[in-house]
Amino acid sequence: MDNIISFSIPELSTMKRYPEKLYYRGDLSLLQRPKISIIGTRRPNQYSRAMTLELSKKLALSGMVIVSGAAMGIDSLAHQGAGAENTIAILPCGIDIRYPASNFELIKSIEANGLTLSQFECGFEARDWSFVVRNEIVVALGDALIVMEADSGSGSMRSVEYALEMGKAIYVLPHRINESAATRQLVAEGKATAIDNIDRFVVEITQKGKNALVDSPLIAYCRSNPTYEDALARYPHEIFEAELKGLIEVRNGRVSVL
Repeated sequence: MDNIISFSIPELSTMKRYPEKLYYRGDLSLLQRPKISIIGTRRPNQYSRAMTLELSKKLALSGMVIVSGAAMGIDSLAHQGAGAENTIAILPCGIDIRYPASNFELIKSIEANGLTLSQFECGFEARDWSFVVRNEIVVALGDALIVMEADSGSGSMRSVEYALEMGKAIYVLPHRINESAATRQLVAEGKATAIDNIDRFVVEITQKGKNALVDSPLIAYCRSNPTYEDALARYPHEIFEAELKGLIEVRNGRVSVL
């Protein structure tokens, strides 16, 4: 039997309608880490493929969790680059269906080491409209959205609309003048920022994620010097991440902010 998430996920409050149910397989602690969403075409060119693998790997190594939709192309490359243990896959079908079939082993690995989510009942097969619903969750979960490659009128542009409505920062990969028309248009209209240096971008976006954690309710609570047991009971997932990042310490059974 598949599990249903029993707590609210703050990031999803930006959706037009909070999911009635969210089924999951895997490690829920990934929801508490800084996250970034990566999307794009199912048929990326060689340049986009290489850059997606490199960017997602470097973001994961810096502590970011990669969120995507487990589709062919950019989605699967983002999951692969990050490593299954650093990724969240949002499915357009029931949690018990590993779709698409070409990504069966990838999704199986993410279930075992990362996290898969779906708001659809077990047995539900993907429909055209369910991809749109899935995309809203992909965008909502991330602190920002990266579009690696997309043409005008693509599904990725509907995700961009969600990001704009939610007030998310949007980043795109620069392309040659005859490629990825949609992302070039986003930059021209001032709706997105081009990533002109991957290493510098990773440093900047990672720092923003850390700043968000520093300002989190957990840190505010720990400033009252609670017992470790109380802090663990109230923030069972976040407290471990804060310890790992050196934001708090436990001494004599009490938690303090560093």
